[in-house]
Amino acid sequence: MAEMLVIRHGQASFGQDDYDVLSDLGKRQSAAVGAVLRDLGWVPDRLVTGTLTRQKDTLSEMGFSDPPEEHAGFNEYDFHDLLHARYAGQVPDLVKGDRKAHFRALRDTIFEWQDEKFDGAAETWEQFAERIEAARSFATDTDARRVLVISSGGVIGQLVATALGAPRRQMMNLNLQIRNTSITRFVFSGDNFSLAEFNATPHFSHAEGAKLISYS
Repeated sequence: MAEMLVIRHGQASFGQDDYDVLSDLGKRQSAAVGAVLRDLGWVPDRLVTGTLTRQKDTLSEMGFSDPPEEHAGFNEYDFHDLLHARYAGQVPDLVKGDRKAHFRALRDTIFEWQDEKFDGAAETWEQFAERIEAARSFATDTDARRVLVISSGGVIGQLVATALGAPRRQMMNLNLQIRNTSITRFVFSGDNFSLAEFNATPHFSHAEGAKLISYS
């Protein structure tokens, strides 16, 4: 069986004008997960990212200099667009400025998106799910035995939920648990695609590493 490791990008710049930039913490997280893969002797023979800057920069900070293949199906959902659609352009200040309120709104917005309770978003839930499946198929249609993918929390949550045959609500429950630069491992062969490990952080399993943990 071949392996596909999907790593969530390092912490991005939450609350800044451009979210799609790694924070200093995100860069340290990325270096740490790259180091632990090398320590484990896990050398990828295929590199894939989405098209987002924070995903590609995570791979670079991990110490992989070869240009990756890109597939937009590994990009995160556009939460700002979804909020704008849900609130008809009038997003409450509390949702924009308070971290806890933001993540409550994130969960509830995704659930309403799944249930088609609002219109106007650039992407429907079904389109999101379909492009992730297309990205998974792209990454696993290969002779490579070790595929390394850098993606985002919502995509990883959906990949895991689909592999487990879980209800669609589970995607968001998983999404909110996923740590920055955590490792989720799948095994695949032909049409078979199974979850082997979820949200692992061996690079944080010591006192100094624990200081690097973040969820957004």
